[in-house]
Amino acid sequence: MNKVFYPGLNETLYSCKMENGLTVQVLPRPGFSRKLAYFVTDFGSIHTEFLLDGKKIKAPAGVAHFLEHKMFELPGRDVSAEFAALGANVNAFTSYDVTAYYFSCTENFLPSLRLLLEFVSTPYFTEESVKREIGIIDQEIGMNADSPERVFENLMQAMYCSHPIRVPILGSRESIREITPEILNQCHRAFYTPANMILCVVGDVDPQQVLDTARQVLGDEKKEAGSKLRPWQEEMTCHRETVRMPMEVAMPNFQLGFKCESVGTGEDAIRQEIIGDLAAEALFGESSELYLQLYESGLIDSSFGGGFETVDGCALLTCGGDSNQAEKVRDAIVARAEELASTGIPDADLLRMKRSALGRRIRDLDSFDSTCFRLCAYQLSDFDYFRFPGVYTDVTAAQVCAFLEKVIKKERCALSVIEPRRQS
Repeated sequence: MNKVFYPGLNETLYSCKMENGLTVQVLPRPGFSRKLAYFVTDFGSIHTEFLLDGKKIKAPAGVAHFLEHKMFELPGRDVSAEFAALGANVNAFTSYDVTAYYFSCTENFLPSLRLLLEFVSTPYFTEESVKREIGIIDQEIGMNADSPERVFENLMQAMYCSHPIRVPILGSRESIREITPEILNQCHRAFYTPANMILCVVGDVDPQQVLDTARQVLGDEKKEAGSKLRPWQEEMTCHRETVRMPMEVAMPNFQLGFKCESVGTGEDAIRQEIIGDLAAEALFGESSELYLQLYESGLIDSSFGGGFETVDGCALLTCGGDSNQAEKVRDAIVARAEELASTGIPDADLLRMKRSALGRRIRDLDSFDSTCFRLCAYQLSDFDYFRFPGVYTDVTAAQVCAFLEKVIKKERCALSVIEPRRQS
């Protein structure tokens, strides 16, 4: 395996591209009892159109999340119980652009790793089990419909016209009923191939044993992966300016978003992310002038926060929290961005923000979960995550101000509000 030492972070990362196409990354943490493994596929809820065997396939919304649920079923076996018997905790999640399966343990690491690789790489879908899962996810969608977390889903629908980020990760009650064993098998063949996946391990483990176990379970054969189709054309104006939804909440909650051009992958993408995060910090971070003004005037409370986000094909700066006057918060943010872009950010202020942000990222390395996921996510974006300190060093105040001037505009903005239901 390739071994790289990062002196600024005091980290050593082992990595390898297997013959079957799987990327394996191991970050040894000698002396720690906990071990964590992530097995991640570059397939999320937005990837519903793809080519497989030369044919164009359009899968129903929610299929990635549905597939995540179904992967825990093997014929005549209880995968969760097998992990529990090994003393390991297993879980999974689906996001807009990836699906991740992971476990943590303090003992029986290699048998647990073998089990993780086995169940994720083994499709088993029957008509009966798919129908049963439709009922389970239908209930999940029903519970989500009454959750204040809908504020973000509503924001995506207000911001985007065609990008599938506007569709909930769970799909809809109608779309999940279109899912069949055949569709699940097609998605598994297309995206659960080693060449489309990453295995990342953090803990006191032997990197060569991790690689050997992956080879034993997955073999060396390279299988053809599906090819994603991205027919997404987005203007930087928003689909709707404001969307409101009544719900059983005590106080209005809002999410505000500004659309940004996506720059794709690689170093340009992480540079955009870091500039966006620094712009958010300068604009409405807890130490900013605007945050103090909004807080003292009662327009926001301690729930307020935000930052920069990227999803395959789109990028956005968001913020939100509880507020009775979300429109005034929005207008103040737009006005302050214009002011900062005009007057500039003092070098001393930018240096302070960069040191603070860099310090948070470095402290984050203490978290096995955060580190493991970031290594996977950035590898999928064609960037070596441990190079982030150098990107922070290179970012200038002029770049942050240019971002504010270009992105934080009323025409690029949408507002989503969950408000208390009126009593009749």
